[in-house]
Amino acid sequence: MISYYFEDTDFIFKGKTKNNRWLKLVAESEIRRIGNISIIFCSDNYILDVNQKYLQHDYFTDIITFDYCESDKLSGDLFISVDSVRENSVEYGTEFEDELNRVIVHGVLHLIGYDDHSESDIEMMRKKENYYLSLRELI
Repeated sequence: MISYYFEDTDFIFKGKTKNNRWLKLVAESEIRRIGNISIIFCSDNYILDVNQKYLQHDYFTDIITFDYCESDKLSGDLFISVDSVRENSVEYGTEFEDELNRVIVHGVLHLIGYDDHSESDIEMMRKKENYYLSLRELI
């Protein structure tokens, strides 16, 4: 089950049903299934607090993923800063919704086991993001 929460933001996420179908497709394509995933939309300040409190990182980010997966069942918390996503969409010249979907699938890819620490990891992550973003258009 995918649940949606909002912390320190007036952002409203539309299209939960489509998003749930899309993420189920992503999971199944990677031979996984959806367990309990919480997507928490928040502000820059909220995610900074999470980053400092739980990861001892003192910087802003667009997403923090906490992985609670068991076997092939994807479970975790995805904290997404709507402020950072909005800034990124301007910086990269993309639509806000497209950037938001990229960040969401990025978090799910982390739950699946993909990483982004090395150049080759980053390249693989981008390829997967682009592939799954293209599938979202078909839903």
